[in-house]
Amino acid sequence: MIAKLRGKIEYLRGNYAVVDVGGVGYKVFVTDYVFGKLASMSEVDLFIHTHIREDEMSLYGFLVLDELEMFELLISISGIGPKAAKGILSIADPKTIRTAILNNDSSILTKVSGVGKKTAERVILELKNKVADMPDADKKEVVADGDTLEALVAMGYSVAEAREALKSIPMDISDVGERIKFALRNIGR
Repeated sequence: MIAKLRGKIEYLRGNYAVVDVGGVGYKVFVTDYVFGKLASMSEVDLFIHTHIREDEMSLYGFLVLDELEMFELLISISGIGPKAAKGILSIADPKTIRTAILNNDSSILTKVSGVGKKTAERVILELKNKVADMPDADKKEVVADGDTLEALVAMGYSVAEAREALKSIPMDISDVGERIKFALRNIGR
């Protein structure tokens, strides 16, 4: 079981990176956010989830352990495979996903292709107790980040740029329009 890779980024394509570790190239599938971050790096440390099926073995890589843990929680739910979990983590960070689950807000989850309302509700039901015990789980936190991120991406910013801009928005701003304005002021600084 591969749990972590450290190596040189050989090349990036669509939704994966090839990481050279001691002369062996590993194909690692990544979220859009991680892909954006890797574009400016030559070497990388990735936390890895090794997904094994009877006909395939795939590696999924994350820059932080928190994203790997959320990925593994998501794929533990029936109906959520690695592709859907990767899609969810592409549109929202683990903290936003935890907050959405605690607030019974399925809107972030249903924005991902292949995740319908019933599946999103099952994710919330099955993960609510698990995410409540995780660090940074704050039921009172604003969950407007999914809409804000989607708007920024629609404006042409990459997922990585949009998620970085979201980090600078004060949590007391709850209106999506105001959050977008604040993020636009801080993008590229």
